[in-house]
Amino acid sequence: MGSLERVLEQDVARQGAQQKSWKADPEGGQVDFAPEPEDEKDLEPTPLATADAVYDDDADDDLADLGFAMGRMRLSDRIGGFFRPKMTEELSVSLNDDTADTRSSPGRTSVSPEQTVSHYITSPQYNKFLAPGPTYIAPSSSFFFSSGQNSASLIDYLPSRLIANRLLNQYWLAVHPICRIVHRHSFQRRYGAFWADVEMGVEPTGSLQAVVFAALFSGVVSMSDNAILMEFGTSKKDLVENFQMGAETALGRANVIRTTKVETLQALVMYMLPLCRGEISRSHSALVGTALRIAECMGLHRDGTEYGFGPIETHVRRLIWYHICFLDIRTCEAQGPRPHIRADEFDTQLPLNVDDEELEAPEPPTTSASRWTDMSLTLIRMECNEMCRVVWVDRQKLEKKKLSLTAVLGKIENFRKMMKDKYLRYVNDSVPVQHLGRQVCEICTLRMHIMVLHRYHNSVTYQIPDRLRQIIISSGTEIMERAIEIETSPTLSPWAWYSTASPFENPDKPLTFPLHRIQQYHSALLLLMEIFAFPNRKEADRIWRCLDYVFEIPPHIPKDQKGRWVMTEVRDKMGIYIASRKVMAPASMLERIGSQSTRSGSTTSASPPPAVGKVKQPNGEFAHGYAAPATTTAAAAAPYTRGQEALRPEAAGFTGAPAPAPAPVPVAAPPVQGDKMLDIDWHEWDKLFPPDSNPNYMT
Repeated sequence: MGSLERVLEQDVARQGAQQKSWKADPEGGQVDFAPEPEDEKDLEPTPLATADAVYDDDADDDLADLGFAMGRMRLSDRIGGFFRPKMTEELSVSLNDDTADTRSSPGRTSVSPEQTVSHYITSPQYNKFLAPGPTYIAPSSSFFFSSGQNSASLIDYLPSRLIANRLLNQYWLAVHPICRIVHRHSFQRRYGAFWADVEMGVEPTGSLQAVVFAALFSGVVSMSDNAILMEFGTSKKDLVENFQMGAETALGRANVIRTTKVETLQALVMYMLPLCRGEISRSHSALVGTALRIAECMGLHRDGTEYGFGPIETHVRRLIWYHICFLDIRTCEAQGPRPHIRADEFDTQLPLNVDDEELEAPEPPTTSASRWTDMSLTLIRMECNEMCRVVWVDRQKLEKKKLSLTAVLGKIENFRKMMKDKYLRYVNDSVPVQHLGRQVCEICTLRMHIMVLHRYHNSVTYQIPDRLRQIIISSGTEIMERAIEIETSPTLSPWAWYSTASPFENPDKPLTFPLHRIQQYHSALLLLMEIFAFPNRKEADRIWRCLDYVFEIPPHIPKDQKGRWVMTEVRDKMGIYIASRKVMAPASMLERIGSQSTRSGSTTSASPPPAVGKVKQPNGEFAHGYAAPATTTAAAAAPYTRGQEALRPEAAGFTGAPAPAPAPVPVAAPPVQGDKMLDIDWHEWDKLFPPDSNPNYMT
């Protein structure tokens, strides 16, 4: 058994045996104030990332709050779920660092963020990279504020039954397997009743209209531009607008804002799923918040079995609730600041892992099946989403020194093992939808490593231990490789709309502006900064293959200049976006940056490039990596608190000689008390994270 698992088990055992070392947590649960492992004790998250965003009152609200396009990804002032108001300055520090500049002396220039703003204001690309992408679908507020007496007729938006049947078949093929929110057999019967009413000249009920139009709308969004043009003789954009208006009109007629019908709420959530994909604005976040409040007012946060609902009704209620939970996390990552749903405030159980037809059997199952079923892929996403909710809470506890990184990473590893045993061992990779399930599971679980560790990548006091850095690199690289396979594999193309999008403007380039619902390409930015600082990493070729795809790097740029080109583009575009949004940084952050600028004025003058050697770690041991020159000045020996320079060993005061580590900067966290927490047994760590998958920095 690994030492991380032993830490978790012995922590539980100590709850009864050593009550004196525990205190009540006002947020729920208990808090361990035992000392952290030595190599984690002085790690701090970067102060340049915060959960809350603030803007000046004269900000331009006409500017879309979607960020800017950079290759196949979209970036904003919120990266990885955290607000980064000084991202431009962070990138400038790295770009102006002589030790990372491989260009000849005549080509070197230091460009300030202010210079980039004036450059891009006059650039013809200004409006293009700030404009919403082709996959962006803005929700309308009209159906929330309508009186329910909309003058528009159902006939204005309803196609012929032949076209509707084709779109519904598309829904079953491309949407239902990964966004399962209806019981198929029950919905088929409701769909038949809908057309029976239409053919008799009777207007169907508002809730039935809403759920049918939401399904047709999802089917249209999942189709490619070329397929729609060939089959229906119109553009995808026009067809999407038609069915979006139809769904919104039907929701308004169903009085969605005050409904008590599960079918109406089901239609609202089904309508939101195609909207909340890669480009999410605050209007999407507000819409999800409204859906959450409606669901709670209808009691969907309580399990259907408590109220005597039948198996199908209970199953549908669970599907709706957990899709709202997913949208809560998704919009939180995109727009912040934190999830609204708390795990201790609902008791709705996960849907059973069974096939749809089993729920209509004379004796429907009451427990999940130990095999791959129709529900397995959706359940993988739901369980991973709920684990992400746990990680969100644990990240806050990490900052308050209530948990150690060891405990959180151990919890994630145990979850990964559970998912492999519960779902992945039944996967037949020759079946496309099951192979997709494996890829989604691996992406979602590996992403949790990045969620926990990315703020420590730029640790303000000490360099992050090599073993933790390697987890970031290996997990981030594998995430991108698996995501690229989902987008490019022909066998997975029916579901690629959920991970990619086909632009309306350029049907010959179907993978522009990929979506972030399954994974976020923000890990690409983290790997870019790592490979820029350490270009000779063993994983460099794998990382660059991914970065070439994500950032769409022009092929004529030399390999040794790719990182600088991408970082310059990101910095320049981020600068103009932040300036347009009138982003404000906290006073404490400005003080840290100001004091650092004063302190670091003489640190980069004539320092030779860092040499490959051994880097001193906080525990006094050495790890292979970059070592600072022996002539490091006293100013450079001080702990850095700004951006990318915190990645550099010389910036944190590490030297090639076994000298004492510099004294850490006092932190705001409460003092650590109580019994000593178990240290990391690196031999056992290797069993959880094999050295072959986590090699040293250099080849």
